[in-house]
Amino acid sequence: MGRRGPFVVALTIALAVVLLFLILPVVAIFVDAGPGELLRSLGSEQAREALWLSLRTTLAALAIIVLVGTPAAYLLATREFRGKAAVTTAIELPLVLPPAVAGIGLLAAFGPEGLFGAWLDDAGIELVLQTTGVIVALTFVAAPFYLRQAQAAFAAVDPNLLDAARTLGASEARAFARVAIPSAGAGISAGMALAWGRALGEFGATLMFAGSFPGITQTAPLAIFAEFATDFTAALALSAVLVAVSAALLLTVKLIGRTPLLGGVSA
Repeated sequence: MGRRGPFVVALTIALAVVLLFLILPVVAIFVDAGPGELLRSLGSEQAREALWLSLRTTLAALAIIVLVGTPAAYLLATREFRGKAAVTTAIELPLVLPPAVAGIGLLAAFGPEGLFGAWLDDAGIELVLQTTGVIVALTFVAAPFYLRQAQAAFAAVDPNLLDAARTLGASEARAFARVAIPSAGAGISAGMALAWGRALGEFGATLMFAGSFPGITQTAPLAIFAEFATDFTAALALSAVLVAVSAALLLTVKLIGRTPLLGGVSA
C-alpha cells in the first residue's frame, strides 16, 4: 500500500472517534459490574418477571405484525393505486413519532375516553394499564420496521416467478403463499428480527399507555428505569441482557442479508 495521505488519516480518525463513542457505553455496561454481580441481579423476582413479560409480549406483538403485515406489505409491493404514497407515509409515521406522542396517540384512540374507548368497554376489552395494552403499544411502534422490510422484499421478487405459478394454474393466494413468501423469505426474516428488536427496546409508548406494574406491564426497559435509582447493578444486569439480545438480532439481520436465495419454489 502507498503512503496514506492526510485525508485518509482524517477519515480513519473520524471512524475511530465514532466507534469509540458508540461502543464505549455498551462495553461499560458489562465492565461496570462483574459477571457474578450481574447474574445475581438477574436472579431477582422483579428481573425475571420483567424479562418473561418482555418475551411474551414481544412475541405476541411480532405474531400479530407478521400475520397482518405480510399480506399488507405484499399488496403495497405489487399494486399501484391512488393514494399509495399517502398510505405508505401513514404506515411509516410511527418510525419518527416521539415515544410520548405515540403513547398519547394510543390513549386518544384506545383509552377510556378515546375514539374507540366506549366500543372497547362495551366489548369488555381493557387495554390501558393491562398486559394487552403492552402488546398494542409494542405492535404500534414495531410494525413499520417489519412492513418496510417485507414490502422491499416482495418488490424484489421476480414477477416472472409469480406469472409462471399463475400459468400453471395456481390461484393468486396460492402463488403468494408458495412462491412470493419463500422467495422473499430472507427479507421477511430480517424484518421480523428488526421488529422484534424494536419491540424489546420499547419504553415511552408502553409507559404512557400501559404503565409500569411489575408482572403486569413492567417490561425489561421499564424495569431498568425502575431499578435505576435503587439498584444500579440490577439495572445494568437487565441492560446487559437486552444488549446481548439486540446484538444477536442485529447479527442475524446481517447474516440473513448475505444469504443468497436457493433454488426455486414450485407452485
